[in-house]
Amino acid sequence: MAAKVGEKAPAFSMATTKNLEALDHVATLEDYQGKWLVLFFYPLDFTFVCPTEIRGFNSKINEIRELGADVLGVSIDSVHSHRAWIKTSREQGGLGGLNYPLASDITKQVSRDYGILIEEEGIALRGLFIIDPDGILRYQVVCDLNVGRSVDETIRVLHALQSGGLCPIDWHPGDNTL
Repeated sequence: MAAKVGEKAPAFSMATTKNLEALDHVATLEDYQGKWLVLFFYPLDFTFVCPTEIRGFNSKINEIRELGADVLGVSIDSVHSHRAWIKTSREQGGLGGLNYPLASDITKQVSRDYGILIEEEGIALRGLFIIDPDGILRYQVVCDLNVGRSVDETIRVLHALQSGGLCPIDWHPGDNTL
């Protein structure tokens, strides 16, 4: 069964780049209990649209953390591929450093559990999920491989979810809720 908004987010356990040299960290959903999690999936390392999103989240990581949230990026690549991409300069097609971890869904099970795996291709669609501090999935957006997501919209939605109110279209922090 795929992940559903309003229900418990599917559990996961994935190796990450949190410790970039040793690659010995494993992230689980339980690690994020008590805080918000922005969990986003992208198709593959060393591609074209993916680094724009990953760098976009990196540029706003402090703003996201100020909201009591963490970010975890996920693809089906190995943590070794992730590390190589992080350590490769931007000029050479790499990320050139990153302030949050990338996780390896090498078995593709987490992508499958979140309902975004393209089985025939063995890669994930661009899926973004916001999970609340109690582990409940509160937001999801899935888009085509060719279209990058908006980090600013993700932050706006995170603010809206945390407001506790009814937020109309184009609501922003400071606006009245319904």
